[in-house]
Amino acid sequence: MKRVFCPKCDHQIAFDETKYEEGKVVAFVCPQCASQFKIKIGRKVVRSKSGQEKEVKEPDFSCGFITVIENSFAFKQDLPLVLGDNVIGRRNKDTDGVDVPIITSDPSMGRKHCVIHVKQDAQGKLIYTLRDFPSLTGTFLRSELLGDREVVRIGDGAVVTIGATTFILHTPDGKEIEE
Repeated sequence: MKRVFCPKCDHQIAFDETKYEEGKVVAFVCPQCASQFKIKIGRKVVRSKSGQEKEVKEPDFSCGFITVIENSFAFKQDLPLVLGDNVIGRRNKDTDGVDVPIITSDPSMGRKHCVIHVKQDAQGKLIYTLRDFPSLTGTFLRSELLGDREVVRIGDGAVVTIGATTFILHTPDGKEIEE
């Protein structure tokens, strides 16, 4: 299943893209706002408000990624991380500054909730640290609340909960990083 967003109200619409051939134009009517829009199957471009098209790159998982676990609010998502700060939060079309937007209607997740910092050590190994942004509901690592300004080192398989949403960190090599 593929999901598209209504350009007017940002409502997500799911459809089975395998039923259409690449290059085919599919029209949608948003069930929330009745706006009509079209997409082209297999084409990875985004049109800005000024009408200019921009090529969308395939996600790069070379610095690791997080998997958002399915819950009552959303579906499973794999979101790539980059070197440096990765601000994680609830996707909102009006929010700037979120590097890893989670598509959810979870009201307890902040628009800017937590930060995973990725850096390379002298040997080229990736090191991951987690901290709260700060958020109103806090950031939990393995069910333990992070303190104010607390920065913790995390590794492959770290389970993080923000609001009512949980995600798991996956590193490229799949190995737990020792502290």
